[in-house]
Amino acid sequence: MSKIKTLILRTAGTNCDLETAYAFEQAGSEVDRIHINAVAANRKILNKYQILAIPGGFTYGDDIASGKILANELKSRLREELSRFIGDGKLIIGICNGFQVLVKMGLLPNMSGKTDFAVDATLSLNDSGKFEDRWVHLKRPGNELCIWTQDLPEMIYVPVAHGEGKFIPKNISLLSALKDNGQIVFRYVDKFGGQAKYPENPNGSTDAIAGVCDPTGRILGMMPHPERHASFLQHPHWRRLGKDAEGMGVGLQMFKSGVAYAKKTL
Repeated sequence: MSKIKTLILRTAGTNCDLETAYAFEQAGSEVDRIHINAVAANRKILNKYQILAIPGGFTYGDDIASGKILANELKSRLREELSRFIGDGKLIIGICNGFQVLVKMGLLPNMSGKTDFAVDATLSLNDSGKFEDRWVHLKRPGNELCIWTQDLPEMIYVPVAHGEGKFIPKNISLLSALKDNGQIVFRYVDKFGGQAKYPENPNGSTDAIAGVCDPTGRILGMMPHPERHASFLQHPHWRRLGKDAEGMGVGLQMFKSGVAYAKKTL
């Protein structure tokens, strides 16, 4: 396949679609930003794409709960098409509000491995009771099976900006399974890679979880924003750190990994 195509889904309240489009374009993908109504009106349009991205924002004003309305909308309007998309081995990434959508529609963590849209977890109000906007350190557990993160360093530095980012699995057994399956992709840590307390863990997530994937490793959801560190210029200390060899931020590597995987396998 000569060119990978990414569909960035948007709707009322989406506000990170342009940054996400930029990151995918820099990673070598063609990108279309399309409103959900247009996708629902022409459901076969998903067949044109190898990657689906649900970016950050405040879809539908975060009424009821963050991401809940869009999650229900996707399940009711595009259930069969999404099931086929996943069954064809294609990739999905949900960032911040997109992560909330994927969790609340049951595509993450999807412990059964089936596209049955069974909800296993949620993302709830931050323990601080307020919107958290800061840069955080994330650490990969080392056993994660996520294809999006295979070429990342052990620790990365990216921003968060959310009010409902506390990841809560439905029970302890599910949390243990996430660990054993390699579905925990990122944890919040302090700058030394140790246990994160507030504000290093900005929301109080169970086990400091910042991102998870499905059992295939192809569907990733995370609260922090890798698209906001796709250029070294976005780093808050870029002047003192200097320009790296490729002039990119660490977050861009995630998009490159996704595009490379799609190009190799689809």
